[in-house]
Amino acid sequence: MSDDIRPNLLYIHSDQHSPYVTGCYGDSLVETPHLDALAARGVILDNTYCPSPICVPSRMSMLSGRYPHENEVWTNSHMLDSGIPTFAHAMGAGGYRPVLVGRMHSVGSDQLHGYAERLVGDHGANRPGGKGNGGHGVGGAGPTRSSLQQSGHGQSAYQVHDEDVTAATVHYLDRLGVQKRAGQSAEPFSLSVGFMLPHQPFIARKEDYERYYDKITPPQTLEPFGDHLHPHIKNWREMCDITEVSEAEIKRSRAAYWALVYRMDVMIGQILTALRENDLEDNTLVIYSSDHGEQVGEHGLWWKQTFYEDSVKVPAILSWPGRLPEGTSCDKVISSVDLNATMIDALECPALPHSRGRSLLPLLTDPDNVEWDNVAFSEFCQNKSGGGGPFSEEGVYQRMIRRDNFKLNYYHGLPCQLFDLDADPRELNDLVGDPAYAETVAKLKAEVLDGWDPDAIRAKMQALGRDLAIQTAWTRNVQPPDSIRWTMKPEMSYLDDEQI
Repeated sequence: MSDDIRPNLLYIHSDQHSPYVTGCYGDSLVETPHLDALAARGVILDNTYCPSPICVPSRMSMLSGRYPHENEVWTNSHMLDSGIPTFAHAMGAGGYRPVLVGRMHSVGSDQLHGYAERLVGDHGANRPGGKGNGGHGVGGAGPTRSSLQQSGHGQSAYQVHDEDVTAATVHYLDRLGVQKRAGQSAEPFSLSVGFMLPHQPFIARKEDYERYYDKITPPQTLEPFGDHLHPHIKNWREMCDITEVSEAEIKRSRAAYWALVYRMDVMIGQILTALRENDLEDNTLVIYSSDHGEQVGEHGLWWKQTFYEDSVKVPAILSWPGRLPEGTSCDKVISSVDLNATMIDALECPALPHSRGRSLLPLLTDPDNVEWDNVAFSEFCQNKSGGGGPFSEEGVYQRMIRRDNFKLNYYHGLPCQLFDLDADPRELNDLVGDPAYAETVAKLKAEVLDGWDPDAIRAKMQALGRDLAIQTAWTRNVQPPDSIRWTMKPEMSYLDDEQI
């Protein structure tokens, strides 16, 4: 890297985007020309896994470089300790002024976690117990049947949020361009952009919805409900009322999801156009990823919250002109926390002392001479106070390991699952009971449990729940003002009266 020209960073992070609904990952139906073009100018990571298949834990791991059991953020109600440094702190320590536009989904009074400025906030209250936004209108944002029943064309408030995020980001880049054209010396930038799309509600504007409704395909991996299902998956489908989903619901919800991905790509295109037209592209590392995937009916499942590939795998595209190869892909097993370490390394900022992330730069620039540990972990620990779905007080304590071609899903108190993803990419053949794989199961299970104690996590989460009850009651009575908030109104989400 040149000593006198420091690089810029543009990190775009969406919510609930399955890599399988992206053109450059092989989907011939969805239209994502801007992400596809970004991939053509850079590197696609084929096997990137999120630290947790649910929003807040995944994002806080991504920020901190620590797994949920290390930063103690397991649910959507847990708060990241402000004393834990994030990649934004590392950027600031390295001389950048990190800016965030849009989604972060942090819980608590600290809505920056190392960012110097945040131009658009989240739609929810900063703290549990804070004044809400009057609801999502229709569809719902949680794992409920209503999101399938109330699907179709209309408008999602999340799209309105992302339109504001896009406008603010374009304006920010335009201001940098004005300064550059005026000959003013501009500091290099570190800019993070957080989208809500394509997260449910499964509602898209009619012009986008119509692009997909007539040609949307059914799920590849249909899975009828029955006793053959893994006990946790069977129970989850029962709790969420998705034992049976009608063909009409499947078609509407999938058409809307493809339409939301398309619209998100349009907005990403506007940002990338602003980057290019302001002559900022050549010296900017652009990274696109998401916090987790979306099952959209695969295996009879919707939303995220499982370790199936559609839920736990995320898209990851990196482009850096002159620094990274163009039009290539990497099939190594990678964690989202590795993206954290890569951004810090690329901008030559101080590494986070306790991060699990590994910089991808050596792997991507000199793959033949780099030894890479082909492993990634994800964990999913939830209980009733977590707000992530219909869980009991006892909760669930689960962890996944992907090592080389094998994936082991550990469910505390229940049987594991084992899949050979090379031979069985759609995860149809659970090998855990096959004696030929007993040694593989034992080795991977031991690795899952090394440093990860589900009973200790249960006790800690119960203690955090007691703390949360006091904090929630305090917020409800005091109602402190939110420091950063995007106002979402119920009328922003609606279904058109007449559906096609």
